[in-house]
Amino acid sequence: MMSNRVSVPTDADEAAEELREGEMSLLDHLDELRRRLTYSAIAVAVFFVLSWTFAERLYHFLEKPVLEVLERVERTQLASVVRSTPVWSLQENDSVQYTFREESRLGDIPIPAGVTIPGTVQRRNGQLVVVTKEAWVVGQTVIPAGTPLPVQVQPARPSERLIISTVPGAFSLYIQVAFYAAIFFAMPFILYQAWAFVSPGLYKHEKRYALPFIFMGSIFFLLGAAFGYKIAFPRAAEWLLGLASGFRPLINAGEYFNLILIIMLGLGAVFQIPTITFFLARIGVVTPRKMVQPWRVVLVAIFVVAAVISPTGDIPNLLVFALPMILLYILSIGIAWLFGKPRQEELSS
Repeated sequence: MMSNRVSVPTDADEAAEELREGEMSLLDHLDELRRRLTYSAIAVAVFFVLSWTFAERLYHFLEKPVLEVLERVERTQLASVVRSTPVWSLQENDSVQYTFREESRLGDIPIPAGVTIPGTVQRRNGQLVVVTKEAWVVGQTVIPAGTPLPVQVQPARPSERLIISTVPGAFSLYIQVAFYAAIFFAMPFILYQAWAFVSPGLYKHEKRYALPFIFMGSIFFLLGAAFGYKIAFPRAAEWLLGLASGFRPLINAGEYFNLILIIMLGLGAVFQIPTITFFLARIGVVTPRKMVQPWRVVLVAIFVVAAVISPTGDIPNLLVFALPMILLYILSIGIAWLFGKPRQEELSS
């Protein structure tokens, strides 16, 4: 006599079924990777076409930080040699006190640093220049009144300091701008494809974290890029251009774009620490204790990464890059404490 008993699947049976569904051969993994990369490439290509239509405006947006820094540095340098208030409101025939910030020459006459002489503002060849107000005796030589001093009251506009050095330079630059803008705009879709690639190896309840992973990843990437654009890069650029006080900066537009791009994308990637921690904590891979124990090693690694991303070698700018990463690490410990869960194997044992 046969009994018609219905077997009820247990948690262990469901876990085993999930593992069987998640099993893939090496070729299956490679095929899945190829498919996800293809989808991502198509998305980048679509956004590239869209970005190309306004690549010039995108570049003007990206060049704004360095133009503001150039103007600020020029104001500071000019104010240190021409003593008048305010410097940028000088008009023709205004009187000023001119100070030589470094050893210079007027013609063949050497002038030591720190010497201050009276000057006046005149217009020559359409430009406002500072000239000696009266005859000036240096040793046995008389410098006549009206001798131009080595400063322009109205220097070239900062936008004229970004140059291209080849004929197709602007075209190549806009190609790069459109390409990286496409990656930026396609980032949520790329994150989804990354999730879709790893999700077959996850439990069913772990696959529910797709939406938080994509949302947090996109938000923190934008925050990191914005931090690089508004804070990190201007601080670094101001320090670097301040060292060039004796030179007239002519910045290669392509090199500048590569620099600000590395900073923005690098900080965008660094700001993914909370997102990755959230996911790993939810599946039980990391815990607050595991994150706190190696804090010395983590601090060293943070300063190494900050030194790689930062274009300068001075301590203040290094801290501008390192401190946000330290705060992100502390935030990640809090995320692991709030959202962490034990592994499913521990629950089923």
